[in-house]
Order: sequence, then C-alpha cells, then structure tokens
Amino acid sequence: MNNIAALNVDNITLNYGEKSVLKNFSLRLQDGEIGCLLGASGCGKTTALRAVAGFEMPMQGKIQIQGNTVYHEGRSILPEQRKVGMVFQDYALFPHLNVHDNIAFGLHATSRSEKKSRVGDMLDLMGLQELETRFPHQLSGGQQQRVALARALAPRPQLLLLDEPFSNLDVELRERLAHEVRNILKQTGTTAMLVTHDQHEAFAMADVVGVMDAGHIQQWSSPYDLYHRPDSRFVADFIGEGVFLPARLISEHCLEFALGQICRPEALPHPIGTSLEVLIRPDDVQHVDNSSIKAIVRAKAFRGAEFLYTLELAGGEKLLSLVPSHHDHAIGEAIGIEMELDHVIAYERR
Repeated sequence: MNNIAALNVDNITLNYGEKSVLKNFSLRLQDGEIGCLLGASGCGKTTALRAVAGFEMPMQGKIQIQGNTVYHEGRSILPEQRKVGMVFQDYALFPHLNVHDNIAFGLHATSRSEKKSRVGDMLDLMGLQELETRFPHQLSGGQQQRVALARALAPRPQLLLLDEPFSNLDVELRERLAHEVRNILKQTGTTAMLVTHDQHEAFAMADVVGVMDAGHIQQWSSPYDLYHRPDSRFVADFIGEGVFLPARLISEHCLEFALGQICRPEALPHPIGTSLEVLIRPDDVQHVDNSSIKAIVRAKAFRGAEFLYTLELAGGEKLLSLVPSHHDHAIGEAIGIEMELDHVIAYERR
C-alpha cells in the first residue's frame, strides 16, 4: 500500500520581518483529496498556499508533493518545477489571448497535435466549446473562472492550488460553481487545496477543512465534524451559527440547562457540578406547536425555504431556530419548541 501523501506540509514556520505568519504549520492531503484552509483575513491561509506553490520561503520545515521534497530547511525548488497548477483570485487570464490560447498557454513542451487534443479535452470538460474563440472581456465571471481552471488543469499538475477562487462572483453563483468545480476535480482525480473565508464554499468543495487562526490549524476535519464535533470553543464559534446557553453538569454524562436535561454516551471531561456552556445550533431547535416549552419570537430572517428565528426563553436566554417558511410567525408571538440535540457540545463556562 502506498502511504505517500499527495501533499505533506511538515512543521513549517514563516515570518514577514518580525511578524510570525505561520507557526509549526502542518497538514497532509491524500491522492484525489480536496482540502481547504478556512479562516478570517490575516490568519495565514493564503501565505500557506503561496509557500506550497513556492512563492513564499519558509524559515524551517518541509514541503513534499507526491513524495518529492520541494522545500526543506532553506532549500527550495522553483515554483515552475513543482508541477503545481494555480488558480488566482482574479483568474489572471491573458487579455490578448482567446479562450483556446489561454488554456494552451502552459502546454509548451507538447506537440501541436497533443496540445490541440488536450485543449479540446479541457473545453469539453468545462463546457466551453462554444466560447473557444472569445476573449476574456467577452466572458462572464463564471466563464472566466472555468477558463482559469482549464488552463491550470491542462498540464496535468500533481497538485492544484486555488486562491479564493470564487470571491469575485456574486453570492448565488459561488456555491453552484463550487459544486461544479468539485465535480470536475473528482472526475479528473485531481488533488487540490483552496483557501477561502467563506464556509459555504469550503463545505461545498472540500473533503477536509482546516480552520485557521493566527498561523495555526485549529482543527483539520471533515465539514460534518467541524460543525457537529468541534475540537475547541474557537472552532465552535467560527463554524456555522448557534448560541451558548449556561448549563451545569449533573452527572458524568448529563447536563441541565434552560431547556431541560441532555445526556451523551461518552462522559463529559469535567467534575460533576461544573458550570458549562452548551452549544445550541439553529437546527437543534424544532418548532412544535403543541410543545409545553414556549419561546417568544424576537427577530426573524427570511431565507426562502426557511425562517431563521431569534427566540427568547422564559428566563431571558436567546437561541436561534431554523423553521420551514410556511410557519410565518409574528415578532412577539409565543411558539412551541422542542430540542433535537444529537451532538452535545459543551465547554467550561468562561
């Protein structure tokens, strides 16, 4: 069995002058896997991507692509020798070249017939056959994004890097294109890493996501685990929506809070009697008309298929609930709710 990772970043540190940007930064991607670095501006995610591409020089550590060391302790292979494809935030298409020639640009070492065949394959894959002779200024943002992806994939890179690839597109188009790009990468078996600040993009595209803060990956997990099994209060706060309600540990497995008692199979790692905060997601709170637990609607946001309600409990605690939009309740109205909490996430109270 081959245990060589498609991408192995081992303990790299990178500074800009006196400022530390990446600190003992590590991750691994397997063949055909799509990874994502997710975080707010300034967390180091783009710097990490640029270090893998060879555009930034770490101070220490090791970077390997398909088992080949491209950086180790000050010795670095040039970006063009790393067999890495790159899709930039602004697409970086050549304005004087048409779609065909933009895609063909990186195929220097191939024969004319091979180049024609490969460009044809990329046009088919991206659904760009009718746009082959158009220039970038004649394309929509989504079409330009597909051309940039085709150009990056044409030389068959061992690793594809995408730097905020959908940030120039409108919100509605971003998630749809993220799904399309994921399907293309899976179809071609391409190992890829993207960086984004947008959770919807990260979850739509990636198999594994690293939540970053201050040059560290706080958790490297599947989107499902980040949402339902966050390793830390930081990740729980950063991912998704939700509120923390005060709770008290009443046994090894159970805690008590404003909505009653909840238990989980594994023991909670705190002494009985500890004051905790339990994370309640909007999808944990179900609207049930005949429930004995009532909450007051304090705010509502229409999301098409659903309302996101901000609710207030009798004790003044606030929580969020996603409710099908045919349940259109007025501000100030009392509605019945029930908990459906499959994952108990609790931290010691701050």
